[in-house]
Amino acid sequence: MSSADDHLSEAVRTADHGRYLTVLYAPQEKRRSLLALYAFNVEIASVRDRIREPLPGEVRLQWWRDVLDGRTAADGHPVAEALLAAIREHGLPVETFQNYLDARIFDLYDDPMPTRNDLEGYCGETASALIQLAAMILDASAAPRFAELAGHAGCAQAITGILRLLPISRARGQCYVPRDILAAAGTSLEEFLAGEGGAGATHAVSAMAALARQHLAAFERQASGLPETLRPAFLPLALTGAYLEAIERNPAKALKQTSELPVWRRHWLMLRRASRGWR
Repeated sequence: MSSADDHLSEAVRTADHGRYLTVLYAPQEKRRSLLALYAFNVEIASVRDRIREPLPGEVRLQWWRDVLDGRTAADGHPVAEALLAAIREHGLPVETFQNYLDARIFDLYDDPMPTRNDLEGYCGETASALIQLAAMILDASAAPRFAELAGHAGCAQAITGILRLLPISRARGQCYVPRDILAAAGTSLEEFLAGEGGAGATHAVSAMAALARQHLAAFERQASGLPETLRPAFLPLALTGAYLEAIERNPAKALKQTSELPVWRRHWLMLRRASRGWR
């Protein structure tokens, strides 16, 4: 394995262990492209953590846009070079990556998510898009038939991820919970972000968990027809149900403590779905 491959592997393993595990179930010849895709996601998802003001983040996203469009060279950037190679090898649509970058602008600011539809659109352009791109890498002929499935899968995974990271986003004054869900739960943006959050914030967590559960159920109803070739692209969903169960048991705790699963359980859940699929 080259040093560039080592960089991709370590970046994903460290920052996105769930997706890293899924790559181990993919054919050997597909792994570098999958790691490039997921390392790109790690790079963009972490931009907010590396800036103090939104403008430098926007500049970084623009650099990626220019690299993808060929206006700027990758300049020895190992993730960018590997991603461009994956795009060429598998004919991945650059427009999907550009839409992903557009959606990620939201991460740079503290503006509230307006509505449930906006949230689902954000999830579709980010997590769902990653699943669909991974499916294209794994089996380009089969992937288009499962675009709707990728939509539900990405929403379930992303909304659950938002709930898992609530302590971090709340601490920096950022709210991915839509205003209409906050209002229905009897709270406001200011109350949700303040201190313990109160009963309204707990109700909002439960409402978000119910939305994630709705998308997960829609995915699972259709997932039995998923071909084995595409299974690694959807394997992050092997963990989603378990994370949701923990959040649903104690929604108030989710406001203050990041939900985690023991490493052994992550491996076991992934192995079970990788070997049996969703029956």
